[in-house]
Amino acid sequence: MKMNCTIRQYQDSDFDQVLKLCQKSYHLDVISEELLREKIYKDPFYEQDLVWVTCDQDKVVAFLMGTCRMDIRGVNYGYVKMMAVDEAYRRNRIARSMYELLETELKQRKVDVMRLGDVPMNYFMPGIDPRYTPALCFAIRMGFDRFMDTSNLLVDLDDREWSDKKKIEALKADQIEVCRAKPEDKQELMDFVEDEWKLWQYELEMAYQAEPIGIHIAKLNGKIRAFSAHSANNKGLPWFGPMGTHPDLRGKGMGKVLLYHCLEDLKNLGYETAIIPWVGPIDFYSHHTGAVVERIFWRYEKKLN
Repeated sequence: MKMNCTIRQYQDSDFDQVLKLCQKSYHLDVISEELLREKIYKDPFYEQDLVWVTCDQDKVVAFLMGTCRMDIRGVNYGYVKMMAVDEAYRRNRIARSMYELLETELKQRKVDVMRLGDVPMNYFMPGIDPRYTPALCFAIRMGFDRFMDTSNLLVDLDDREWSDKKKIEALKADQIEVCRAKPEDKQELMDFVEDEWKLWQYELEMAYQAEPIGIHIAKLNGKIRAFSAHSANNKGLPWFGPMGTHPDLRGKGMGKVLLYHCLEDLKNLGYETAIIPWVGPIDFYSHHTGAVVERIFWRYEKKLN
C-alpha cells in the first residue's frame, strides 16, 4: 500500500471524513450528511464489523461498506453497498484489500452470492452507473459478472397536474377508495405485502416516518388492495416507490392514481423532479408521467458457493 496506509474497521468518529470522501468520489451524485447517515445507520442489518476504512496516518483515504441479506428465496446474498477511494490513492490495491476482508467474512457466514450496490430495503444505487468507470474495472478484477441492466427514470413534476379525477370517480363506482395511509392502516398494509413484497416492508416503515406519511393506498370494500410510496429510501432525494397492486385487481387504473398522489406529494414538498428508481415497467411510467430514462445501471454478481 501507499505510504503508511492501514485498514481498520469503521468508527463513528470517521463519519465526517467518510462523508467528504464520498462526496468527492461519487461526483455524479449528491451525497448529503442525511443521506449517508441513512445508508450507514438505517440499514436494517447494519454491522460495524462489515464496514472498513483505510487510513494514511489520521486521514481516511478509502471506505467500504458491506452488508448481507440472508435467505432471500433460499439464497444468502452479500453486498458491497458503498465504496470510495481517494483518487490519489487508487491503483495501490486498497479497494482489493478491503473487499477481500469483506468476502472472507461473508464466506464464513455461508453467503452464496456477492452483488454490488443493489441492496434490498436500503440502497443507494441499483447497480453501477457505467460512468463510474473505475468501479466497473474493480468489479471485473474481483471476478464479478454482469448479469442485468436496470434504470432510473426522471419525471418533470411541473409538466402537469398530478390528478385524474375521472379515474378516481370510476374507482369509487367500483367500491375502491384511494386515500393516504393512516397509522391505523399500518399493520394491514404490512400483512398485505407479506407474501409477494416482503422485502418492501422496511421501505414502507421508512415512508411511514415521512411528514405527511408518504404512502397512499387503495381499498376495495374497506380492504387494502394496492399501495404506492415515496420518501422510503435515499432521504433528501425525490425518491418514488415502492408500489404494488394485488394481482387480481391489476388493470383497473389504481396504480396510475396512486402514482399521481405520490408525485403530487413530492411536488408539494418543493421538488421539481421525481426519481423513479430500479424500474421494470418503463412503458407504464413513460405513458402516464412522461418519465424519461435518466440513468442506466449495470448489475454485477459473483458466486461464492
